[in-house]
Amino acid sequence: MINILGKRYFFFLLSLLIIIPGMIVLGVWKLPLAIDFTGGSYLEFKFNNRQPPPPAEIVLLFTDLGIKDVQVLTTEQQTIIAKSSFLDETTQTNLLKSMEERFQDTITVLRFDSVGPTIGQQVTQRAAIALAIAALAVILYITFAFRGVEHAFRYGLCAIIAMVHDVAVVISIVAIGGKFFGWQFDSLTLTALLTVIGFSVQDKIVVFDRIRENSANLKRLPFETLVNHSIVQTLQRSINTQLMTVEFMLLALALFGGVTLREFSTILLIGLFMGTYSSIFIAAPILVVWENREWQQWFKPRPGNSVA
Repeated sequence: MINILGKRYFFFLLSLLIIIPGMIVLGVWKLPLAIDFTGGSYLEFKFNNRQPPPPAEIVLLFTDLGIKDVQVLTTEQQTIIAKSSFLDETTQTNLLKSMEERFQDTITVLRFDSVGPTIGQQVTQRAAIALAIAALAVILYITFAFRGVEHAFRYGLCAIIAMVHDVAVVISIVAIGGKFFGWQFDSLTLTALLTVIGFSVQDKIVVFDRIRENSANLKRLPFETLVNHSIVQTLQRSINTQLMTVEFMLLALALFGGVTLREFSTILLIGLFMGTYSSIFIAAPILVVWENREWQQWFKPRPGNSVA
């Protein structure tokens, strides 16, 4: 049988090697929040009779009008996406008029969204509150559902710890992507993150439920062996349902889905993969570490290392 739990500290180290660089990037350059959270405007438009000018020229026009924090992208459909500080209706009208005069063409606005700074802060606060309530609800639910198992509360808390691990990985990826590829944490990223959280908890309950079933049928086995046996039993299901279906679909979407979907699908791809990974290599091993109280042995000298 595959001995997954025998290498549990290797998997803990592997996760830290992914999370720590992201946390360093996050601490130094901050999370690249989009206008959904900081407040600002999103303007998508196209020129009716000419190719779009270089993004630098459009940024210069925004700057000349006193508009700050401008980011301009051109899409494969020859449209232009401009993100900037908050624009009121008058400023938007003046901006479009100036653009038509400078580039000698008429403009069609495809999308215009503005979010005030107060609304952005409210969205951030409500998202944080929703996550905290969801985490508490998960702990209570798992504790109740696993009430026939000894230390049922630990199952719920281990699921949340592994979920936080998945969130940390996703945030790290967004932070690194923001630094090197211009990614931003927007409402679409939040949607992907909430999807990852929901899936992550569900997958951990599947693994824990198998441990619960085996606890009733294989009482004589040591707990570590029982958990390892349960993980191996769920391994095939995880590979078939995740790698062979969802992950391949998201990979195709990330490669061929276009600019607007690439970031979302990439985050979802990594997040769902980590949800499965953490169920097997993080959540259940943490449960074993807790049950064995292994931290009591971490800093004790081993018998072979003692000095006579």
